[in-house]
Amino acid sequence: METQVATGSIANPVQFRDQDYVALLDACVKSGLLFSDSTFAPDQSSIGMPTDPDPKKEIKWLRPKEISANAVFVEDTTCTTDICQGQLGDCWLLAALSCLTMHPNLFVKVVPPNQSLTESYAGIFHFTFWQYGEWVEVVVDDRLPVRGGRLLFSYSCTRNEYWSALVEKAYAKLIGSYGSLKGGNISEAMEDFTGGIAYSLPVSSRTPRIMWKALSDALSRGSLLSCFIQASNYLEIGTVTAEGLVKGHAYAITDTDTVKKSAGEALLLRLRNPWGFVEYSGPWSDKSKDWDDVNAAEKKRIELKNSEDGEFWISAEDFSKLFGTVELCSVDPDPIVDEDTPTDPDSPAAPISSWTLSSHKGSWVSGSTAGGSCTYPRSFWKNPQFQLVLAEHDDDHAMTPEEKKVAENQKEKAKQCTVLVELLQKNRRKKDKVNFLHIAFHIYRLQGLCLDQSFFSSQQPVGSSGKYQPLRAVWREVRLDPGNYVILASTYSPNQPAEFFLRVYSKTGNNLGYRGGWVMSMPPVLPEDRKRVQKTFDEMAGPKDYQLPLETCRQLIFGEDTGGRSSLTREQTEPVLASLRSLQVRLC
Repeated sequence: METQVATGSIANPVQFRDQDYVALLDACVKSGLLFSDSTFAPDQSSIGMPTDPDPKKEIKWLRPKEISANAVFVEDTTCTTDICQGQLGDCWLLAALSCLTMHPNLFVKVVPPNQSLTESYAGIFHFTFWQYGEWVEVVVDDRLPVRGGRLLFSYSCTRNEYWSALVEKAYAKLIGSYGSLKGGNISEAMEDFTGGIAYSLPVSSRTPRIMWKALSDALSRGSLLSCFIQASNYLEIGTVTAEGLVKGHAYAITDTDTVKKSAGEALLLRLRNPWGFVEYSGPWSDKSKDWDDVNAAEKKRIELKNSEDGEFWISAEDFSKLFGTVELCSVDPDPIVDEDTPTDPDSPAAPISSWTLSSHKGSWVSGSTAGGSCTYPRSFWKNPQFQLVLAEHDDDHAMTPEEKKVAENQKEKAKQCTVLVELLQKNRRKKDKVNFLHIAFHIYRLQGLCLDQSFFSSQQPVGSSGKYQPLRAVWREVRLDPGNYVILASTYSPNQPAEFFLRVYSKTGNNLGYRGGWVMSMPPVLPEDRKRVQKTFDEMAGPKDYQLPLETCRQLIFGEDTGGRSSLTREQTEPVLASLRSLQVRLC
């Protein structure tokens, strides 16, 4: 008997706009016609930006072989220099793509193999991206925007390699348009390329040697890494420092190494500017005299290149002085080394802890579950609530040596559970604008069953994501005693409709989604809310055709004591059916 492959997995991704790549490819091969994608037309709507009135800047849509006769999908192997930023402010996307090329096992998830501009060529390509808990396959044709004979957006250094330009097009189609890619946080792209969780690390939080060790370990575990220099204001974005570094600009961290010189060694990091030019000019840069003290064999080993390709080396000390923030993304949350971690470059990376993952998709509904922040106490408690049951503390065998050392010194912490919560708002990049709401989550220790206004007005949260921020995702790692908790997700202002995705990583032993799982708490309906919902429902659905949305059905089930199973016993089913019949009678 064949095993059913889950829809939304990398082996069976969701088909974006119901386009079946295999079926479309077969149809094109049989007909002899090149694929033309009507769902992402070669016109200004796909560009997503105003048309330039200058006729000399007219945009044409051409296929790779119409741009360069020797066009290829991939030339030899993929590498960081395959990607150069064009006339679009999407360095955040391309820097993440540069990082991805360093991890072949992750790269093939986004760029499936066996795609070519020669063999079985039909003008159709497909790529896969993670979107809020599931993998989505995006199909595109290979018509690309061109101005003056050159690609308008992403291109390769060799000018005849096209995989990166097609990935950029597929992602633009997924999000809405090329214009919707202007400006962003690299963590967004990192998560969409891996399905992992991304988080920031201030460079100043570690000494240069400790930071170098942390980044080396993260790279060895397959994490994507990037960094940037924070611009103090909007005018500073894009300005170049005296050292040749661009402020407010995402750089990919592609490698670390220890270089031997005549007197000791140097801890180095390799970075790449996705522009493909404008490089660091300080110590250990391509033309630095520091390399005169390194023998030819060592230079060859690290593949030192003296070329303007956007890639360069920098010492750990100068990196810590010049950069402000590092962004990391891993399929599993990585342990970050602390100040007391051994910093021997040859010491092995800390082992990856085992984590379990639970997730839920939800929405904020205006006039109902979009309650806003705690500054609106009359509605805050109406926000979507999720019960989290932590049945066991972290297992010793799942703890890293560093965590065990802390646990020995702090006995109480040894009895706690490590939990990492992330809240993502969905689909806020639309066409030519980005509209992220200010979002946050709060965690409360559950006391009793009535989670009404008085509960949230009298209780303090035991954890939160911090202040409300206009980001796609907010996250926080917390340590909690075993017990029952409720996670409340909210926007800052009430009545802001939006969809969200909530996921929780927990150390092995907490059995999230099995012993504890998710339980959505359904607050009691106040008379004024009932009237408001009734009025809205009548306007939207009409007076007769009443249908319960999936979320309401889920809440009816989770209103019972399911023990985290998300299913009902026969005895529990009867009162739920009675409630449904009662509701149906009242609605009709």
